[in-house]
Amino acid sequence: MPLAKTHFQLTAKRLRAHGIILAVCLWSVYFWNISTLGLRDHAGNLKGTDFLHLYVLGSLAREHRGVDLYNMQTQTAFAAQRVPAAEGINYLPLYPPQVSLLCAPFAVLPYPWALALWLAVSTLIYGVCCYAVWRACPNLRQYPLTVFILALAFPAFWHLSAWGQTSAFALACFTFAFFAFRGRQEFLAGLALGCLMFKPQLGLAAGILFLITLRWKVITGAFLSACVELAAAVVYYGFAPLREWLHMLVNAPKLFPLLEPRIYQTHSLRTFWNMLIPRPSISLLLFVVSGVLVCGLTIANWRSSTPLSLSLSLRFSSLLIASVLLAPHLTVYDLVILAPAFLLLSDWLVGQSKIRIPAYFGILLYLAFVLPLVGPLAHWTHIQFSVPVMAILLFEIWRIGHSGNGNSISRSLSVAEQKA
Repeated sequence: MPLAKTHFQLTAKRLRAHGIILAVCLWSVYFWNISTLGLRDHAGNLKGTDFLHLYVLGSLAREHRGVDLYNMQTQTAFAAQRVPAAEGINYLPLYPPQVSLLCAPFAVLPYPWALALWLAVSTLIYGVCCYAVWRACPNLRQYPLTVFILALAFPAFWHLSAWGQTSAFALACFTFAFFAFRGRQEFLAGLALGCLMFKPQLGLAAGILFLITLRWKVITGAFLSACVELAAAVVYYGFAPLREWLHMLVNAPKLFPLLEPRIYQTHSLRTFWNMLIPRPSISLLLFVVSGVLVCGLTIANWRSSTPLSLSLSLRFSSLLIASVLLAPHLTVYDLVILAPAFLLLSDWLVGQSKIRIPAYFGILLYLAFVLPLVGPLAHWTHIQFSVPVMAILLFEIWRIGHSGNGNSISRSLSVAEQKA
């Protein structure tokens, strides 16, 4: 993923070595941790962690119990009934009601088999998305082994598997949107982005961007697919669960302490400022100000009237980075949506043999890839280093687009994209 030129001292050979070491360490820890005989791992946590909540939602859907989708006490008791090893574990129910319908087929199976199938599906989605984007990167095709190793070593993918979360489906939405934009099918891109309604916080940046830039085809497609998702739940349950979810959503800011028990595992601007400055009024103000700046940079990157317009690779990467930074709630496993950005930016970086690029651009990309590993240090330092790195990376994309080299960059990438 974060491939770079030799003058960055990050050659493909060196990145392969780093990737192998990282992948071996991460997955050795993972498989050792789940090697216990029961459903509790060596750390005492339930295997699959967050998948338990999805399993319960799916079980409630199978029994048509929409009234219990937002009853935390009932779900805690129901979880212990279906999975005795989960006794005492509870989750704050904030998923929209249609997520329970997605999880219903998995709830047919016993928990261990359902978890194994869920992880297999998530891994397949992640692999297909990475492969599809890699195939669209002409400058990375000579590095298949390096890309494979780094995709396997991506800390966000490791966390996705460890937590048993839904973020692979968000990655699929963004990946489909990228290829729709690439084919100049903005309505289809909107349909894909609207499917993020199951994790609406990840669609915030896209919503702001395309509303302000008046991309009506994207907006129409997104609105339509989001409505279809919600309508499916209404048809199945009636309106009551949807009203309950909207009520939970309105009260979400008050519930953040319950939703984020390990705030040091979050990687967005809101939690960055919350950890750094404990006074809520000041941290909220800084979040709004920095969020406006992130929106401004992203909108500038996407404006078709910009004299030095950027290629889709850089524009879409800026959208993915902004989606992470602006999300009101984003845990480490959600960083898996950045996989296309790492591939696209690496492909762009490798192809810039005749254009002057800041020497630290590749280093920023490398740091954005590995820094989620040290996220728990923020518990003591109160600084989540991945967030300023991503913000600087977004600024650099904007700066490149408004530099004297922007036209040549755009032309060279357009040719490469057409060949791909």
